[in-house]
Amino acid sequence: RLADGSLFVPKSVQHQWGLRTAQVALQEASATVEFSGKVVADANAGGIVQASQAGRIEPGPKGLPTLGQKVVKGQPLAYLRPQLSSLERSANLAQLAELEAQLHIAERKVQRYAQLEGSVPQASIDAARIEWEALKQRRQAVAAGLQASEVLLAPVTGTVSAVRAVIGQVVDAKDVLFEIVDAGRLGVEALAYDAQVLKGLASASAVIPGGSLDLQYVGGGQQLREQALPLLFRVKDAKAPVAIGQPVKVIAQTTGKVKGAPVAVAALVKGSASQASVWVHTAPERFVLRKVSVQALDAGRVVVTSGVSSGDRVVVEGAGLLAQVK
Repeated sequence: RLADGSLFVPKSVQHQWGLRTAQVALQEASATVEFSGKVVADANAGGIVQASQAGRIEPGPKGLPTLGQKVVKGQPLAYLRPQLSSLERSANLAQLAELEAQLHIAERKVQRYAQLEGSVPQASIDAARIEWEALKQRRQAVAAGLQASEVLLAPVTGTVSAVRAVIGQVVDAKDVLFEIVDAGRLGVEALAYDAQVLKGLASASAVIPGGSLDLQYVGGGQQLREQALPLLFRVKDAKAPVAIGQPVKVIAQTTGKVKGAPVAVAALVKGSASQASVWVHTAPERFVLRKVSVQALDAGRVVVTSGVSSGDRVVVEGAGLLAQVK
């Protein structure tokens, strides 16, 4: 480090550290706004499986689904055997016994009318036969309600992302048992605290560890939620794996313009007083730290609005190593 604060770095050290520079040029770029958001499942490509009534969980044809398992729409995941109280079961058994008695009487009536065919009006014979058939169907429905299990089907095709059921578990109505998502169809929900930013939103991107997400603006709500307007973006391309509920920073481009030099985010370092700075390659072996003002451009770039000029060579790789030189 020289007396004026600049650095003298020999070419051999530059090569060893892997320093890379890029020549910048002042130009007009899209103004951006930043939102805090989180990754959500596409409402049309994800779903949940809930218990429609109280009951006991039984395994499906291939056992209970596991995390990460691929399922298709309509696939049986488990069975729900209704859990009746002793009073409810007694009432159903009493109703079944009453239907059995009525069915026996109706059957004898049909047989007696069959023997008197010709002397009994055909309308009475038909009515007795219809009553007999209706009682048989009622008995079958009540008996099935006592024994049959409800089949829990996958509502969509996707991957099982949550399992909250085990064999033999007793659940209540509306309990969520399984969650299914399509990892290829995700979205990002963000919150905007200024309704004016909804005008002119164009493309957007989200910053995530190890990569970024290319987003497409879908729309925004008109009702405040947590004192903010919810915005929805669709993930067009994910350059790194993400999880449902993962927090992200959304950078959305607007129709406004700002003049500056686009550079990679990796070029930024913290200078004195933690102010954003960049290293400028002013000579073959000399680097100067300059304080700059920046504005986010997308997930991987920022716009330097002051502090550099057209033609300056800015360090875009290895800037952190230069900042450690004493």
